[in-house]
Amino acid sequence: MRNRLRTGDLRQYKPGSFTVDECRDCGHTFQNPRLTFEGLALYHRTVRGAPRDVAADTLLALRGSRLRHRSAARAMLRFGEPESWLDVGTGHARFPATAREFFPYTAFDGLDRTPRVVRARSADRVEEAHVGRLTDPRISAPLRARYDVVSMLHHLEGIPDPRAELHAALDVLRPGGHLLIETLNPRSVYAALLGRWWLAYDQPRHLHLLPPHNLRTELEAAGCTIALLDHRPVHIPHDLSGATALALSHT
Repeated sequence: MRNRLRTGDLRQYKPGSFTVDECRDCGHTFQNPRLTFEGLALYHRTVRGAPRDVAADTLLALRGSRLRHRSAARAMLRFGEPESWLDVGTGHARFPATAREFFPYTAFDGLDRTPRVVRARSADRVEEAHVGRLTDPRISAPLRARYDVVSMLHHLEGIPDPRAELHAALDVLRPGGHLLIETLNPRSVYAALLGRWWLAYDQPRHLHLLPPHNLRTELEAAGCTIALLDHRPVHIPHDLSGATALALSHT
């Protein structure tokens, strides 16, 4: 194991110092020691009037842009139109709302650990709203083998136990269903070049960064067949802008 960086909360200026380590053998990158769910909720909470790096927040929000959501949904067209789809970590369910353009007859449900998903249901972005964690049996048991597609877009980074989350996702898939995952690559050029100023580290909110090979190995060990592995070029062309914004705000 080797240390990658030590840093504070560069984006929201909340107290604390955080260490990110990397496994020398597999490249798995993780916060060490790791925040609990309760600690993670504290750092996700927005306090009115508290200082924050607005430029960095704006650039990070591009991961939830309509263009990116359309790209992710389009990747599933080759597999036909599913009957049911669960978006995990859906937030305001903007991804299901966009994916419906491509899959108008699919029933989209959303799961999030915050009540945002309930408001999304009120706005008709999802048909069912589930508040909680997918690894909670009270959530997963009623949903077992219910969905043709489960999506996790930039969700695994903020989960204390990604392996358990993946297995919970497979449990709610029907046989022959598809798991759609989008995640960050800790072995990207920008991760090495920018160090703690790389926006994707986003400490302390990101607990794990999983190299694609590790993710593939875990899924295949669980009996999955990888239908498509897309190593896209950096789809958020703002790594340098984000690093500059963070660095300037801390000078």
